[in-house]
Amino acid sequence: MISSKMQGLVDNNSVIRQMFEEGLKMAEQFGKENVYDFSLGNPNVPAPQKVRTTIERLLREEDPTDLHGYMSNAGFPSVRKKIADSLNRRFDTDFKEDNILMTVGAAGGLNCALKALLDPGDEVITFAPFFLEYKNYVANYDGKLIAIKPDTKTFQPDIDELERAVTKKTKAVIINNPNNPTGVIYTEETIKRIAHVLYKKQEEYKTTIFIISDEPYRELVYTGASVPYITKYYKNTIVGYSFSKTLSLPGERIGYLVLPDEAEDYERLFQALTIANRILGFVNAPSLMQKVVAECIDEKADIGYYSKNRDLLYDALKEYGYECIRPEGAFYMFIKSPVEDEKDFVAKAKEHHILLVPGSSFMCPGYVRLAYCVSYETCLNSLPGFKKLAEELEI
Repeated sequence: MISSKMQGLVDNNSVIRQMFEEGLKMAEQFGKENVYDFSLGNPNVPAPQKVRTTIERLLREEDPTDLHGYMSNAGFPSVRKKIADSLNRRFDTDFKEDNILMTVGAAGGLNCALKALLDPGDEVITFAPFFLEYKNYVANYDGKLIAIKPDTKTFQPDIDELERAVTKKTKAVIINNPNNPTGVIYTEETIKRIAHVLYKKQEEYKTTIFIISDEPYRELVYTGASVPYITKYYKNTIVGYSFSKTLSLPGERIGYLVLPDEAEDYERLFQALTIANRILGFVNAPSLMQKVVAECIDEKADIGYYSKNRDLLYDALKEYGYECIRPEGAFYMFIKSPVEDEKDFVAKAKEHHILLVPGSSFMCPGYVRLAYCVSYETCLNSLPGFKKLAEELEI
């Protein structure tokens, strides 16, 4: 029999994945062009051309035993240095290769961080709405996730609630900036206030509290918006990054962690992160992709494509009467459900072949998430369905 921990996960599998699988079945039944699947954050934009040419060149020129072999559990030193140098250029930081740990995507990095930090019963705070897997990641190491209710006017973190939530057992606070599922960017003022609370609580409880900043959407920002680099505001920080969205490489599972020198017990913590990378079974990040992203560090997928989708959908949905926040980053739109139970709205949308994810999956009932990292044609062709849905629900 399966473990008791897994029993609950099997019985309550990811709603997002269930919607994605249902979308595939609907596409077979009605034709792919007649199904408008906004369920999964799977980039439709192809990777930059340089990614392909770099892979081809490396396969042609590199020693296969090096290109496909083991290396330090932290990753190739040359790759880590290139990433540190890039961060220093862009954010005026002072990182070295020994501040960078190559990981199996941001998810692998978050698991390494939580494995290195948590003892059973430790608490991790995050702000709703949040990426649903955080709860499972924390539970992997017998921690407890504390979710702070959202401010649905701005979707900025509620700092007063954060201050009340921090206890002696608080080991970390996870932030996701830009945010999935809202597309909101946490402002510099918000980051400063979070840091102020945590510095005060560290002093009060004589403990160490880390911010774990999950940043796979950092480069996906619109209209000149910028995302504050968290290590400038709080020294006990671990930054998790992924190339899944920036370079449209979600299936390649490549990312990194940043741990600044200023972090408490930096050397032992970096060693713990590196060992966690090994003992969790990752061993090291994919060797070929490490070298690819190092060569493509300044490349980006076509953000204008997402911006075009965002503008089309936002303008049309507002015209039809839907309430939603204009995303500043990422490629998600958070829409207020026009009926009390957003799951009923999701079911009704499905009748029009529109697949959305209920906000309760992100600990924010009453809303639905729309992932607009799909083709422009999918967005455009979905609009008659959204309009009919609005008329049926008398929005």
